[in-house]
Amino acid sequence: MAAPFDVNALQESLVLPFPAATKQVAGLVNGVQTDVMTMSFSDKVMVTISQGGRLAHWLHVPMENLNPGTEGMHTMPEGEDNLLPFKNLTSTTLLGGHSSGQDITGQLLARQIATAIATKTPTESRLLVVGLGLGKEIADRDAFFAIVDLVLQCI
Repeated sequence: MAAPFDVNALQESLVLPFPAATKQVAGLVNGVQTDVMTMSFSDKVMVTISQGGRLAHWLHVPMENLNPGTEGMHTMPEGEDNLLPFKNLTSTTLLGGHSSGQDITGQLLARQIATAIATKTPTESRLLVVGLGLGKEIADRDAFFAIVDLVLQCI
């Protein structure tokens, strides 16, 4: 008869990056509780931004840089455009975001998050997935920057 299988030996030999690295932060944006969470998987980075516990708009931004001569690294633009999202990053809506102005604001927010990640880690090539559940009051500039500030605390 065969010896019993030792599960502990199996767990010691498998060094897997799971659970995924997770960070979470909460704050007030225009007086509304806003929760931001990032999860880093081996092939994706997921950022969720939620107000009132909802997620209604999903986007993705490919972070791979195939531009020849950059060796896969993201390069910072020179001049006054340093705070704008990188031009080579394109966000695409996967689900939701069809109410007036929500799609454009969501895409800008996703590109801004991707730019922040690429600035912090120029070799980043994983797919960025962004889940948004924001109220109507996100349309102003201060709310946008408050959300970006919360995300910067998580990445």
